[in-house]
Amino acid sequence: MNILFSLAAGLVFGLGLIVSGMANPAKVLDFLDLAGMWDPSLAWVMGGAIAVAFGAFALAKKRTSSLLGLPMQLPTARGIDRRLVGGSLAFGFGWGLAGICPGPAIVLVGAGVAQGLIFVGAMLAGMSLVEFLRRGR
Repeated sequence: MNILFSLAAGLVFGLGLIVSGMANPAKVLDFLDLAGMWDPSLAWVMGGAIAVAFGAFALAKKRTSSLLGLPMQLPTARGIDRRLVGGSLAFGFGWGLAGICPGPAIVLVGAGVAQGLIFVGAMLAGMSLVEFLRRGR
């Protein structure tokens, strides 16, 4: 049952990315181009996502288990450290260069778009490199 709900959630998320334009790298780059032909439409998408997440997290904090009876696992880290800042910079740099972030990249892979395949390959290589360096310490 958990797999079906996970599949449904992923499908709704992916469709939302497509409908909103977040899976279109050109639209994302237009949103990020504040000095050029800025397209503010994705700000509404992000605002809506933040509002939904805010409400969902508020409800989740009051629960000890999910609706499927699984244990509730919420993030507990509150500090800002080098890894968080470095990861945020890498994410922003990649997003600004490619106009793609991980969620839309998976949508693009599913659609067979070469840009998505390249992005996911680079993302996996970067994740593997970080894990390799982390284990070397």
